[in-house]
Order: sequence, then C-alpha cells, then structure tokens
Amino acid sequence: MTLNVLFAANEYRWQQYQDPLRDAFANAGLAVDLFTETDSPEIMDYIVFAPNGTVSDFSPFTRCKAVLNLWAGVEQVVGNQTLTQPLCRMVDAGLEEGMVEWVTGHVLRHHLGMDAQITQQDSAWNPVVPPLARDRTVTILGLGALGRACGEALAALRFNVVGWSASQKDIPGLTCLSGDDGLAEALRQAEIVVLLLPLTDATANLLNAERLALMPKGGVVINPGRGALIDDDALLAALNAGHIAHATLDVFRQEPLPGEHPFWAHPNVTVTPHIASETRPATASQVIAENIRRGEAGEPFLFLVDRAKGY
Repeated sequence: MTLNVLFAANEYRWQQYQDPLRDAFANAGLAVDLFTETDSPEIMDYIVFAPNGTVSDFSPFTRCKAVLNLWAGVEQVVGNQTLTQPLCRMVDAGLEEGMVEWVTGHVLRHHLGMDAQITQQDSAWNPVVPPLARDRTVTILGLGALGRACGEALAALRFNVVGWSASQKDIPGLTCLSGDDGLAEALRQAEIVVLLLPLTDATANLLNAERLALMPKGGVVINPGRGALIDDDALLAALNAGHIAHATLDVFRQEPLPGEHPFWAHPNVTVTPHIASETRPATASQVIAENIRRGEAGEPFLFLVDRAKGY
C-alpha cells in the first residue's frame, strides 16, 4: 500500500527535506508519495507540518492519521480548533546535540568570564580566575528531553546543576525540584539560569520581576527556549539595576528581533538569531518515518502532544 504524505512547510524546508525524507521512508520499508500541495486533502494519510507552511485548516484532511510537527515547540498549532488528529512534536538526536553544544558553550563563556578576557584593552594585565565548575550552580528550568540532556552535560563538567520542572523528576547527578516552592529555591541558587521550557499559559512570563529578584546578584540569564518565557521589561530593569549581570538570548517574542528593540544596544545583552539548535533534516526525517511506521503498525506514536498541557 502506498501512503500519501503532505509536506506542509515552505519551499526552503522542502528543498532541505525532500531527499532525507525519501531516504528515511525507504529505510523504514514505507511506500510513500510525497506532496507539497493538494487539491484532495481527503486522501492524505499524514501531514508533516511547520507553522509557516501551507495548512491552517485541518478539517478537510479526513483520512489523516497524525500531524507530525517539524519543530519541538507546538505552541503555534496546539490550540488550532480544526486539529483533531493526533499531534506529535519533534524530538530528534540532532536537535538535542545542537542544543547541548550551544548551552554548554554559553554557560562556559559566562562561567569563565570570557567576554571580559577578550575585551581587555590598554595592555591591562588583569588576571581574574573563575571558580571551579563544582563551585558554580547552574539552574535549568525545564527538564524535558533538551533540559535533561543539557543538565547531564553540565553535570559531567562538574557544575552543580539544579533542575526545575512542573512535575517532579529524578535525574542522576542533578538536584531536581518542582512546584512553586521548588522554582523559588531553584532561582535562589541560580548563578546561571538556562530556560528550556515549552511556552504555555503557565510558563508565559515565568521569569518576571519577582523571580528575577530571587536570583543572586550578578546572575546570568540564558534563554534558548521561548522568548515569551521572560518579561522583557523586567529583564531590562534587572540588567539596568545591576542585579542581573548579563543575558544571552536566542529567542524573542517577535522574530527577527526588531531593530529598535533595546536588547540590541544593551551592553549586557547578547543576541543570537534563534540558532541555539535547529532540527536536522537527516535525523528529523528518521523520526517522521518511524512515527508513520508506528501509525501503520498500530503502535503508539512517539512524542505525542498532551493537548491539556500544551506540549
């Protein structure tokens, strides 16, 4: 039986994914016809989806067995009332590895004081020796696949890693906290805080003025998660007051970040253009093929989204 799969993303993504998807389907033993547009939505068996793609109304896809999101985040589609099919988010090895590399690199940058070392001028010999990693606490907010992987990598470097999640987790090598009291305690210890939470009603503006004030003076904020996890005005106020020493931000409420946004000009803000981690077509295609194989075999889908939680 040949399956019909609609690739509902933009042309740029199609150029990236068409060959890896075909290879992954062949390796999984699946006979698939790939479409980038259709006048017959009722014949589609699966949709590979990106929010900037070609589908916003899922109701005509009456035969569709699942919508397979290309990204880890699903906040732009999970509330779509026409989406009644199972929705799977993307969790792939390439994305995880890329995030670990980016987070570890920027934690080490701030831990070692690399910015100050690089920008020394006037031949000033000013040796500043950082503490050892074991004497530095890094807090990870969000202990899903990405947060756990980053926490484990930092713990392997001997950082004292505190992780927080909405529900209690148990991860060897990490101090795991949960709930409101746990969040407050995690932030009180956070010399460096890394945000890797999904964006939901419960996490929007999670890092607000009150919670930033809980962090030790001179703390650092690193956000490769979602822009709206942070109250921008509260962060700028904490930076201007000197309570937060630096913020390294990869994600923003509006992207690209508008040229007039104060983050660009702030001396204690590093802006990176949403590059912390990218879904890799080769590994992501394997996840998509495996989920379609599972759907055809009657097995549970991988990374199925809980609509009530929003991720």
